[in-house]
Parts: sequence; C-alpha cells; structure tokens
Amino acid sequence: MKKYDFIDHTADIGIKVRGKNLPELFSNAGYALFDIILDISQVKPEKSFRIEIPGGEIEDIFFEWLRELLSKFNTEKLAFREFDIHKIDKNGLKATCKGEKVNPERHNLKTEIKAVTYHELKLTRKNNFWEVQVIFDI
Repeated sequence: MKKYDFIDHTADIGIKVRGKNLPELFSNAGYALFDIILDISQVKPEKSFRIEIPGGEIEDIFFEWLRELLSKFNTEKLAFREFDIHKIDKNGLKATCKGEKVNPERHNLKTEIKAVTYHELKLTRKNNFWEVQVIFDI
C-alpha cells in the first residue's frame, strides 16, 4: 500500500494519505506535507520537538495537526522528517517530530503552502486501513 498520493486540484494541491492505523495515518500525512514543501530527503532528524493538539473530532484533530506543522515551518523555520505519534484519541494528540531548522542552501524548497483547508477533507476507515484526503491552499 502506497503511503500517499498527490491529488490534482485547480490552483491548490491535495494529498490522499493512507495508514494501517491513526498514528501511521497522521505520521504519513506529516511526511507528505513536508514532501510538498521541500526536498524531505535532505532534512536531518537531528532534534526532537513535542507537539500537542487538543481534543475534538478526529477530522478536527487531523486538521489542527497539519496546521501546527505548517505553522512550525512558517514561523520557526522548522522542517520535520520523522513523526512519532504517542497518543491520539478524542482527548487530543501527543507527538514527537524530528527535524531541523531550514537551511535554504541545503533544503531545496519546492512549493509554498499558504494554508491547510477543510475543503474536501475526508477521513475514513476502510477495510483494513485509514484514509484521508486534504487540500492545501498554495
């Protein structure tokens, strides 16, 4: 099973992400987000950063997860490559992300993402895996 695919979308970019469970789904989505933004193969998992998202519906937690990752990139210039989801349920998410500060000389920036959107956001449980579709404003 492929972890994620890019979706063609007029003036935006989307991803369809899969995972055998919710932690893997969220991890794969974080990886896909940064794969859109930059050459993720150049990101070194040198430092660990904790991320916590408050509880709610799973779609809202997912949205806030990606929004927080994008915020860390835009405000603190952090790029992540590894995502360890410690806890995810209706009470929230706790994760450790590994990465480093962006270095424009080493990290090939690809696409600027302005925002995560709720447009066409769908998170579903299939037979033996989870799948989510999300569109980014670029």
